[in-house]
Amino acid sequence: MKETIIAPGATLGILGGGQLGRMIASAAARLGLKVHVFNDTPASPAFALADATTCAPFTDEAALRSFAGSVDVATYEFENVPREAAALVAGLVPLRPGVGALATSQDRLAEKRFIADLGIATAPFRPVDDAGDLQAALAAIGMPAILKTRRFGYDGKGQAAIRKAGDADGALAAMKGAPSILEGFVDFVCELSVVAARAPDGSFAAFDICENRHENHILALTSVPAAVSAATAQQAREIAHAIAGALDYVGVFAVELFLTRDAAGAESLVVNEIAPRVHNSGHWTDFGAQTSQFEQHVRAVCGWPLGPAGRYGRVAMRNLIGDDVETWQHHLADPQARLTLYGKEEARPGRKMGHVTLLRDPE
Repeated sequence: MKETIIAPGATLGILGGGQLGRMIASAAARLGLKVHVFNDTPASPAFALADATTCAPFTDEAALRSFAGSVDVATYEFENVPREAAALVAGLVPLRPGVGALATSQDRLAEKRFIADLGIATAPFRPVDDAGDLQAALAAIGMPAILKTRRFGYDGKGQAAIRKAGDADGALAAMKGAPSILEGFVDFVCELSVVAARAPDGSFAAFDICENRHENHILALTSVPAAVSAATAQQAREIAHAIAGALDYVGVFAVELFLTRDAAGAESLVVNEIAPRVHNSGHWTDFGAQTSQFEQHVRAVCGWPLGPAGRYGRVAMRNLIGDDVETWQHHLADPQARLTLYGKEEARPGRKMGHVTLLRDPE
């Protein structure tokens, strides 16, 4: 294994070549690191900013070994890196975050059980593999509920709502035979996230709690700080700290939460899921915080001190999805906006093309 603390001039390997990898690569370059990106798609946004690239399937063991041999530390920028590929790389070079965090977050059932075992609230859940399991789960949880594939779902994909008994068969068919999980609906006020970092020595830093608005199941707007009590914000940070410690996590991650309020106005938090990577709701940190989430991730995986996580006033981040990217000139002309584009060749409906950080309240 190579040294735990990675010096400037060394090479950071990134598994995955999307926009998150691109922004990590940019932060790494500013800190004097070289970057080698491994991905299975030639038109990968991160390739344009890398010193070296490997385009090969994640099942190509020879390519993975060559990649690992060329880097001093490795990370991943999306949670669907095959566990076997991650384990192979981890056997040759430090991989941060580790394989355990990746495996836990790849399976919604494993993730829910992990969170629940920490004594942290989640939606009620049951595993579902067939029609009998679904009926038993519905009897236990009730309706409305949502059926989700255990793996590979994101931005609303791989899930189906069950509001009445007649919806069950269609929901199960929509899973196409994939192992699934039934989750009870949470009557929430808003969706929150806490983006945080943990270093190899256990030091921890969390950015301010984010309030997130979704449109068509895709994050549209993040506002910081979230409109929650100081006690709720502290509870969110404590939840993230507990999860990071239990996973022995190294790097930046996000915990997505539901905020609920009872009749008396008392707030409580329910964890929805964990993202073992830099996160869309943390993009506001690129111009709105003392240290961006991307630099913070590089610092953590290299074994460097974490940077300060303070915020510069009220900040918002708006995703540019599909044709929204055509508004780029408008954002460049706004003195309180900071535009980031991902270098993707084609704007498609539902595709994240960039984001704009607003150094003021959004319209």
